[in-house]
Amino acid sequence: MPIGIIGTILLVSTFSMFMGYNRNLLESYGQRVSTTLFEITTQAFNISEKFTYSEDVWNILSHDYRDIDEEKNTIDKIDIIESFNYEYTAIESVEIYSDNPSIRDYKEFYLATDDIKGSEWYKKAITQKAAFWRGLSRQDKNGITYYNICLIRQIPLVDSKYNAVLIIRLSDNYFKTRLREQQYEVAISVNDGTISFSSDNSSYGDSLYDIVPVDHANKHYTYNGMQMLGGTFTMLNCNTLSAYRADSVFYITTLDHNSVKRVILIIFFIVVILLVALIVPYEILRIFSKYFAGRVKMLKSSMHKVSSGEYDIPPSLNGEDEISEAFSDLVVTAHEIKQKNAQMYKAELDKKELLSRQSEMELKMLTSQINPHFLYNTLETIRMKAVTAKDKEVAGAIKTLGKMLRFVLDKGNSEEVSLANSIDHVENYLSIQKMRFGDKINYEISIDESIDTYKVTTLPLIIQPLVENAIQHGLREKDGKGILRVDITKVMLGDNKEYEALKIMVTDNGGGMSEGRLEELKESIKTPSDDGRSIGIANVYNRIRLKYGDPYGMTIDSAQGAGTVINLYVPVQIRNN
Repeated sequence: MPIGIIGTILLVSTFSMFMGYNRNLLESYGQRVSTTLFEITTQAFNISEKFTYSEDVWNILSHDYRDIDEEKNTIDKIDIIESFNYEYTAIESVEIYSDNPSIRDYKEFYLATDDIKGSEWYKKAITQKAAFWRGLSRQDKNGITYYNICLIRQIPLVDSKYNAVLIIRLSDNYFKTRLREQQYEVAISVNDGTISFSSDNSSYGDSLYDIVPVDHANKHYTYNGMQMLGGTFTMLNCNTLSAYRADSVFYITTLDHNSVKRVILIIFFIVVILLVALIVPYEILRIFSKYFAGRVKMLKSSMHKVSSGEYDIPPSLNGEDEISEAFSDLVVTAHEIKQKNAQMYKAELDKKELLSRQSEMELKMLTSQINPHFLYNTLETIRMKAVTAKDKEVAGAIKTLGKMLRFVLDKGNSEEVSLANSIDHVENYLSIQKMRFGDKINYEISIDESIDTYKVTTLPLIIQPLVENAIQHGLREKDGKGILRVDITKVMLGDNKEYEALKIMVTDNGGGMSEGRLEELKESIKTPSDDGRSIGIANVYNRIRLKYGDPYGMTIDSAQGAGTVINLYVPVQIRNN
């Protein structure tokens, strides 16, 4: 009786433990499938944004073609869709359907036939802007039916009388490669549709409800249990995934057909052992029970450690039975989890390094945009002076220009330069402009005595663009004497005045700006552009924001007929050497 009671308890606990273990593994695998699906569908949605708002695609879909050759020539000029098909293996195909009657089926562009127009997904796509997911079937030339999980969305054609719908089909083979796990079967359906992906090809097109009692009214439906499928008890795990920025829900079901068999087999061997133990001497029974209980305890303890996030467990468990196999599986699982965590940590570090390099490259790009614009105007000034004056003044201008070019070549791509070098560069620039415009350009440069210009450093080429802007848009068109001032002082910034900064104020008495033009300029400098009017100060502003962040930056004040004042705020930096 004691052995019978103990045996029964042992059978129940072992059965519960192994079923729980397999259930947890199945649930973990279901979460992995959900994560993989979310990654792939999010990537597909982001790619669809490129196609949906591409002006090249709009132009192709909105144009009326005379013949198929004109359409082919137009489509062949762009490669945006083919490049994505080549680079993203998760995408099986990209299809764009349009009701433009002049479009023939060529590459990714198709004419929407009456059957297409009458389909539920096409009607829904042209009546809403939001993207959605569907499981769609298709037939190849041999009549074989294939199913794909598809992203469907409208392509909004601006000022066009035609409609267009984009379909991105996800690759089943890519899914199967990513979810390489022969132990488990996976079935996925979209909303209340049929199964659109399955690791078992025979399940395509079947209703998911035949496998698990899905409640489609519950967008957060989950299920974890057993069902009788094909005469075999199968463990099931079902969870839902809300699509990224789309009104669709994926129902993900993972199945394990063999775990119950394995647990029953283990229980069977335990029963045999218990029956043998009833007829052998008590000492053998005591030794065996102690040995068996110790191994189970070690397995349970190791499982508890793994479930608690502690993956340092013994490398093996003595023995060659199902418990040791389960322990080996546990060791492999713990090792894989540790590797995944390490890979995720490395990926995060790589991402941060990429963002840092991107900011550095953008900073250098913004700096380089200023130089060609300035060099063009300077060379034009010297050329005109040489043509009209024909005097020695040109030699002095060229010498000054040489100093400026040397500054740009030596310091333009530097991380920082001394304030003295920057002021010298500005004075060289102003002397050339003085020679060009005569009494229209008069300037004064004032620096606070507490500032050591040879020790204080700042970004290169941040003062000269402001001076150039004041001359080009303020003083050049002014009648009479123009005055430009550069004043450099120290100020305190921040809510609690905790940041010491250089205030560089550039003032002119030119024509100024209207209130509307001033607001337009303030908005435009936040993003570098190529319009030629605010590129200099826009790049100065963006370089300072990229390099130093809050609270540094730029302010602009102006009034019609009263001139313009630009205040630049950068941190006080002292040269170490």
